[in-house]
Amino acid sequence: MLLGPLALAFAAAFSGAALYINLVEQPARLALDDNGLLSEWRPSDRRGFAMLATLALVAAVLGLATYFETQDVRWLIGAIIVIASWPYTFFAMVPMNNRILAVSASEPAAARELVRSWGLLEYGHTTIGIVACAAFLWAL
Repeated sequence: MLLGPLALAFAAAFSGAALYINLVEQPARLALDDNGLLSEWRPSDRRGFAMLATLALVAAVLGLATYFETQDVRWLIGAIIVIASWPYTFFAMVPMNNRILAVSASEPAAARELVRSWGLLEYGHTTIGIVACAAFLWAL
């Protein structure tokens, strides 16, 4: 029965990482000048995407494994919620990412508003993670 608490731990790590992006990284990024903002955002986005996707996948797999072990549907609910970050990323975040990446270095001021909007979308990840944690806590 170690899988359930591990699912919760990975969902909590996902939530914490998303919250860190919202409360620490995004305000620091927006405090930079336009060129600095754009040059910081590009590598940060790739790394953050990989980290959040991995944490969500591991939490979902562990939640699903716990569901099959216990037949408690609450673990399945938590797993579905946390893996919902993948389609959310694909349909909501990736189009914005592509718009930001398409901004050329000659027009970095246009990136500021896009990055600001991207930051608002990032709150979706935080919400998904917190709701998944709540479902896993409910199952415990």
